[in-house]
Amino acid sequence: MTRRHRARPAAALAGAALLALTACGGGTGAGAAGGAPTTGGTIIYGHVQEPPCIFGGWIQQAYISRQVLDGLVTMDEDGSVKPWLATEWTVSPDGTAYTFTLKDGVKFTDGTPVDAEAVAWNFDYWENHGGNSTAKVSIDPYFKAAKALDPTHVEISLHKPFPPFLPLITQGYFGIQSPTAFKSRSEKENCEKPIGSGGFVVEEWKHGEEVVLAKNPDYTSWPATAKHQGPAIVDEVRWKFVADAVSRYASLSTGESHVVYEVPTVNWKDAQARYQTIRYITPGKPVSFYINTQTGPFTDKLVRQAFAYGADRKAAVEAGFHGVIPYEGNPAVSQATPGYDAEVAKAYPYDQAKANQLLDQAGWTGRDGDGTRTRNGEPLSIKLVYGAAFIFTQEGATVLQVLQEQWKQIGFDVKLIPATQAELWGGKYTDPSTFDATPSYWTSPSSAILWIVWRPSTKDNPNGSNRSFYNNETLSQTIQQANAEPDIAKANALYGQAQRIIQDDAAGIGLYTQNSTYAVAPNLKDFWLEKSQGEPVFTDAYFTK
Repeated sequence: MTRRHRARPAAALAGAALLALTACGGGTGAGAAGGAPTTGGTIIYGHVQEPPCIFGGWIQQAYISRQVLDGLVTMDEDGSVKPWLATEWTVSPDGTAYTFTLKDGVKFTDGTPVDAEAVAWNFDYWENHGGNSTAKVSIDPYFKAAKALDPTHVEISLHKPFPPFLPLITQGYFGIQSPTAFKSRSEKENCEKPIGSGGFVVEEWKHGEEVVLAKNPDYTSWPATAKHQGPAIVDEVRWKFVADAVSRYASLSTGESHVVYEVPTVNWKDAQARYQTIRYITPGKPVSFYINTQTGPFTDKLVRQAFAYGADRKAAVEAGFHGVIPYEGNPAVSQATPGYDAEVAKAYPYDQAKANQLLDQAGWTGRDGDGTRTRNGEPLSIKLVYGAAFIFTQEGATVLQVLQEQWKQIGFDVKLIPATQAELWGGKYTDPSTFDATPSYWTSPSSAILWIVWRPSTKDNPNGSNRSFYNNETLSQTIQQANAEPDIAKANALYGQAQRIIQDDAAGIGLYTQNSTYAVAPNLKDFWLEKSQGEPVFTDAYFTK
């Protein structure tokens, strides 16, 4: 017989909640009581980066598409999966078929039904039409097909069991769009004004300035995690793009905004004293270095290990982020992720003597006039490419500069190469010859992120997400075993083994956790972040007098 869903907590979280809310004057969070509630009004939100489209496979797109597109399911604070567009679901005995019962009568804002055919079309689009790379890689190679059984029942079939399937589809990448609107409109229209069934609609996108989100007065499909039932309480949200961190934070005190994202860590204590604050540690892959194991100096494990030992990453992170953003020594899985292995994070403490010993052992025994180590006349030069102003803030770039100086002391000539979003994603640094290390992160509510990032890359089945070019069959088999294991404790033990393989071989090097920090005006209540990847939620928010 099939298994019917029931809410259950996520397993053995090493850093379970890792979502801290405080309020001005010592209240209990962004939903703290105080003052009479009002209806209507406009929330002005100061965000950092402008995405290329309202929907897609980047976290910055998921943040905004969450306001417009509903998902099948959502994640509660305890990590359990709860209903949204789906009221319930069953899982076949062999774990390869999920049958979702949909809410009856829900409509997209173009008037077409949110039915099983529409849901099945969205899964086919993600998998087969290249419109959302993160949705695709999150369920590859497990997804087989999606079909409507009747208007309110859709079956998602998998090639093999994949217990992380449900947690993964709680992410904003899996927001359901209207197939009718998508197929009848231009690519530009769909990019700028996707049609969903969510609490808001895209009224206008003023490029370079803001997206105006207007209340959907007919909203009926709020998730089980919502703080109220009904349409949004406010009339609109003005989602402004303010790249300058100082200006963005200052806009709160001038009344130019009510919520700001990515509070500069130097201002965090001030924000805690004056505003409601939220700090969310993102699950998935933390900000860590992919190490090029295919070409260059890092093909030698000894050199990779020397790089890990050779700089005080923990002290640099704590100083650079004023103690707000935690150091993360585990390069593979963030401390907010189910299945995180805390012991892995303890490897490679700062030890320049050890680093020097390893480099000597690797044959880098010469020195040039600048103190850079050499071997057979070749300098130990490292090209470190990083996403400037979109993956790394100015504070993050400062951390890299501190590390650069420490690596110099043991003979590494680290060249910091800032890359724009267009360069990094446009293919300039995809070839192994173009970089030796590159730091990045990847959000995911499951340790199945390991499969996305570390799946072997072959000629027949390339993996562009494996930026370390690290092909380890033992690692591959271990992750696949974990992904198929229904027993949570056994799965987490296997995920831990995978993390240790990556760490022991120094295929990646840890740095810090990706954080979402928010400051919220004292008179705005019930603004919150969804659990799976920290997307802001405005449908429940309201002002007080």
